[in-house]
Amino acid sequence: MTLGALLVRFLVAAVIVIAAGTVLARAGDVVAARTRLGGAWVGSVFLALATSLPEIVTDIAAVRLGAIDLAVGDLMGSSMANMLILAIISLAPAGVDMFRRAAFDHALYACLAIIMTILAAMGLVTRVGSSVAGIGTWSLLLVVTYAVTSSLAFRVSQVTQTAGEVTEMSGAESTGSHEGRAEGAPSSHAHPMSLRRAIWSFLGAALVIVVVAPQFAKAAEGLAVVSGLGLTFMGTWLVGLSTSLPELVTSMAAVRLRAYDLAVGNLFGSNAINMTIFAILDPFHPQPMFAVASADHILTALAAVVLMTIALGTLVLRSRRAAAREPGSILLVVGYVAGIALAYWRSVTPT
Repeated sequence: MTLGALLVRFLVAAVIVIAAGTVLARAGDVVAARTRLGGAWVGSVFLALATSLPEIVTDIAAVRLGAIDLAVGDLMGSSMANMLILAIISLAPAGVDMFRRAAFDHALYACLAIIMTILAAMGLVTRVGSSVAGIGTWSLLLVVTYAVTSSLAFRVSQVTQTAGEVTEMSGAESTGSHEGRAEGAPSSHAHPMSLRRAIWSFLGAALVIVVVAPQFAKAAEGLAVVSGLGLTFMGTWLVGLSTSLPELVTSMAAVRLRAYDLAVGNLFGSNAINMTIFAILDPFHPQPMFAVASADHILTALAAVVLMTIALGTLVLRSRRAAAREPGSILLVVGYVAGIALAYWRSVTPT
């Protein structure tokens, strides 16, 4: 297939994913409000899982094609791209208050994502090949860590909501207006959609993403061959960025709805879920991903950790001023560019 045909295939898939992502955000906003689960939980788990479907389906397709480094690079690159998305949204006019109005609960999910990415980097260092029922030991450890820690974060979130102690990250008092909603709560009154319709819309959009996502893997593998840049770099940059399109679209839509918790939770939650995808990929290959993936992914894993730490620091420090240029967000953009540059340098440096 020619370069032009590969690019057209790639862009068509991207447009469809963008449309599906918009539906996911609107449906997720309604589900969060009508079920009273809260934007932080729905964004960090349900919306994050739905927007991580491209990674899951794309990477399964990549592993079945034998492109292991494309799949692993996508997971690490997507985690980096999600922090870039967080920065871009916060720098946009609609997202200027995002860090100030998001709930403090996101610090828990950010810590979970950081811990899991560090564990994944350790797995890449040790390259252990043992497995249980076709799933590598490091992959199992990541799943257990996610299950235990996310359940703890959910209980903490529910306790604070029940006690009425959930406050805005800025510490500002609620004004009672739409703009002053505590913890960036979803605005169900902005949508006439019923809960049942929202659930079906959510599932339908997720199904569209599942069907379209494999085209990313096939097009990206072809682009890697044509460009000569290699699977590791293409997975980290091109596939990682493209499979984060649902996160970008849904988070932007959530911010426009002033559902700040959906936006922030979606991005941190997706990074944590990305690390559990190793357990899904392992059965599709004779050996666990951590035993056969290139050690170059350690660099991008650590870059993702650095970016998430910057984002966590920005959330915790949360300036009271509504600055149009958040220093932490600018640092995230610079850090992402530096991380991708290092990945490119590593891909062209002889080993």
